[in-house]
Amino acid sequence: MEKAKVWFTDLRAVPGTSLQDKLRRLLNAAGFAQLDLEKKFVAIKINFGEPGNLSYLRANWARTVVEMVKAKGGIPFLTDCNTLYVGRRKNAVEHIEAAWENGFGPLAAGCPVIIADGLKGTDEVEVPVVGGVYCKTAKIGRAVMDADVVINLVHFKGHESTGFGGALKNLGMGCGSRAGKMEQHNTGKPSVHEDKCRGCHACTRVCAQSAISFTENNRAYIDHDKCVGCGRCLGMCNFDAIENENWCANTDLVCKIAEYAKAVVDGRPCLNVNFVMDISPYCDCHEENDLPILPDVGIFASADPVAVDQASVDACLAQSPVPGSLLYERIKAPGFKDKGDHFTNTTPEVEWKAGLAHAEKIGLGTREYEVTVVK
Repeated sequence: MEKAKVWFTDLRAVPGTSLQDKLRRLLNAAGFAQLDLEKKFVAIKINFGEPGNLSYLRANWARTVVEMVKAKGGIPFLTDCNTLYVGRRKNAVEHIEAAWENGFGPLAAGCPVIIADGLKGTDEVEVPVVGGVYCKTAKIGRAVMDADVVINLVHFKGHESTGFGGALKNLGMGCGSRAGKMEQHNTGKPSVHEDKCRGCHACTRVCAQSAISFTENNRAYIDHDKCVGCGRCLGMCNFDAIENENWCANTDLVCKIAEYAKAVVDGRPCLNVNFVMDISPYCDCHEENDLPILPDVGIFASADPVAVDQASVDACLAQSPVPGSLLYERIKAPGFKDKGDHFTNTTPEVEWKAGLAHAEKIGLGTREYEVTVVK
């Protein structure tokens, strides 16, 4: 396969220019200038960050892209899907409020925020995964699939389950509906915490399998023999009494993410932009962020999500750990065994290489790339 083209710009901004100017030049060099956006709906996929976390991408970056889309006649919206875990982004109302709290209001961001899988994470489209091994179809938030073009804005950072969170994860996991996230994460079925259940019976209204019954104390119970793991009950419960507690092996997880990402991008333009900065050890879904494990690198852009992730990884592996960070502490700890790369040394259980290899195998992109620097 021919090497993919990846463009890069560093984070220097001399007097008379700005980082937003550099982002514009980077995007145009990477193919934005050639996109036909006239009257097209453009989904700008971004993680708004869990409130309390301060390492997510600032709204200023999104505003720059929004303005570029509008200048070409496009109709942009910022989007993400609801989370599977319990938090401030579990349903669309609280998710939008969290986005506002983190600066993604319409005045700052320049366009509306639309939660792609609806109020409770159930508004989805089942999309074929061409070449899928783990998933023959993917459950993707409807608004993402209704868009004509996807621009994937990614805060590239470490991740406790996938090693790093890059373009593939922002597309695959990020665009999955609640049922889609369940399919990627889960090897089992959701369960009920009886001490949190209020006995409201709301969960039964969305269970198509009649898998939910109630005890003598009017507490919900899920029959795992009937449950298919769709996750709709998680979204329906307003009291966080239902949780997914069964997580699949990390190798399976990253491969499923790759397949979901392929379902999102197949058949339409997608431009991926990795901001390799504030490289926290964990995901922006945490309500806090730790000291970055590596120094800031810059911004990578490519139409190929596999290549842009590989280029971002390689740039990170060439850096030295930040003193005092989690990675630095792990390396300096007695009995440390070098796993060969910064992400695995941070979280030894991860299998990030398997995800990139699988993404290449199913035709999502290539790990071979050449970088062009944009000043």
